Amino acid sequence: MATMAATSLSAIEHALDNQRLGTWQLRVIAICALIQTCDGYDVNSIGWSVPSLTHAWHLAPSAFALAFLWSNVGVMAGALLAGPIGDRFGRKPLLLLSVAVYGIASLASATAPSLAFLAGTRFFTGIGIAGAFAGTVALTGDYTPRRLRARMIMLTFTGAPLGGFLGGLVVSSLLHEGFGWQSIYIVGGAFPLLLLAVIARWLPESPRFLASRANLAPHQLRLLQGLAIAQSPGLGHLVDAPGGNPLRALFGEGFALQTILLWIIFFCSLLNLFLFIFWLPEVLHLIGMTPAQAVFATSLYPLGGILAVLYLGWAIDHFGAHRALTVHFITSIAFILVIALAAMPYLLLLGVVLMAGMTVLGSQTGLNATCGKLYPARMRVSGYGFATGIGRLGGIAAAPLGGFLLAHGLPPTYVFLCACLFAAIAAVATALLGLPASQPRAVAAPETV
Repeated sequence: MATMAATSLSAIEHALDNQRLGTWQLRVIAICALIQTCDGYDVNSIGWSVPSLTHAWHLAPSAFALAFLWSNVGVMAGALLAGPIGDRFGRKPLLLLSVAVYGIASLASATAPSLAFLAGTRFFTGIGIAGAFAGTVALTGDYTPRRLRARMIMLTFTGAPLGGFLGGLVVSSLLHEGFGWQSIYIVGGAFPLLLLAVIARWLPESPRFLASRANLAPHQLRLLQGLAIAQSPGLGHLVDAPGGNPLRALFGEGFALQTILLWIIFFCSLLNLFLFIFWLPEVLHLIGMTPAQAVFATSLYPLGGILAVLYLGWAIDHFGAHRALTVHFITSIAFILVIALAAMPYLLLLGVVLMAGMTVLGSQTGLNATCGKLYPARMRVSGYGFATGIGRLGGIAAAPLGGFLLAHGLPPTYVFLCACLFAAIAAVATALLGLPASQPRAVAAPETV
């Protein structure tokens, strides 16, 4: 039985972990990056709309904590559902469902007559966003060789900050030209729904999922053959496919401490990330910028996250996540302090926001890649899904935390001071990932941290 459990030694696992980057792999990376681009736009859209909605609905900025809160509740729910759906029905159905849900919910947000209605549509948007994040991490991990896995997952995740950056430029232009806040959500819903046709036609299913199933269609068999994988019975062709209780797997086989540390890091990292996404546009508006100026400045935050991909994935693959990300989290504290405490000219502020995005958002992007790298394939969707689900509690906390601080008369930029504490906690927990006690000792062990 122990020998049969050693799935990482099978011919299929060897072929998948040592595959070349060819047409199938590049197609998966490109389409998953496009899905992430939609995710990045929709994650940021609620923050972009607040400076305009405070005037349109005559509400205080702190009131929008309700919409922020339900957006992250939806993301948490979607993250927890993603693992069971992706493991049972496949990565591709999970992605099709997720993109459809947040595309429709975003269009519905454009019709919102009240804050309560907007909060409801943002809940469903969050569900779709979380499922898409989990599905892209798992599918990219399944189609990339072990030696390049962190870099390829991070490359895919450039789509999310790219969506935030390009979306910020588009939204800033729309607002400057006099289009209403509704245009933000119309753009955010139309593109994902158009992307559904691309996903359905050209995105392949996970080879591990297919190899573990019987009665495949001819095109699915051709896919496996193209990856040098042949279906046949016997021990040599076992595949590292999901099975059993996902929580039991995450806390068994020596993964328990790694799982707990990842949950802590995800919580702190996502709290800081969403504190900036939700509140930076309105904070900049409160210190004197127009909605268009505030959105443009905020667009540099995801651009910084894109720049981090140029070096952080390489650093994780070569020096280990615990070293690369610990340095990144510590560095983020310096830029957070500058934004919170220093009065700066507009151009200098743009540069500091860019660097904050590189370290805060970049750290989360690297953490996503690390999670996809550390867990073996059979628990990759569940591992990432549960980590982001627990982490979204931090995103949920970011909404009322920012609203509470703004409502109690603090200078607007002081909202971000609390982010320094959470960055420090994330740095310590990340460093602990490098301890021997944190290394899984299972037969089918994941890649080295």
